[in-house]
Amino acid sequence: MPRVLGVDIPNEKPTYVSLQYLHGIGRTTAIEVCNRLALPVERRARELSDDDIQRINTLLDNEFVVEGQLRRQTQENITRLRNIQCYRGIRHRRGLPVRGQRTRTNARGRKGPKKTVAGKKGVKEMRH
Repeated sequence: MPRVLGVDIPNEKPTYVSLQYLHGIGRTTAIEVCNRLALPVERRARELSDDDIQRINTLLDNEFVVEGQLRRQTQENITRLRNIQCYRGIRHRRGLPVRGQRTRTNARGRKGPKKTVAGKKGVKEMRH
């Protein structure tokens, strides 16, 4: 398996698909990288030479924020929001949706599994 920026990319897929296994590289960016380096986008990743891989590494290092650097940058941004105690920072801290989604229903992905709260038992009153 070829390694790009320390990440194994799949052999059997086209180069532009394999590049999408890197954090921060989507379809458009992957195709752009292939075009700028004059690599055929449909060429399989296993067919890339060591020189091609080196050129991809160099281009990604110099012109794109990807992998560890991107993850660190994202985490720093969230930490900054928490520290300045803005609305978004408070939502991050409480583990609630940050972008205005409803929370009365849904939001289970962000809030975690249901925490059932014991309610009143339905006791029937006896009338004479």
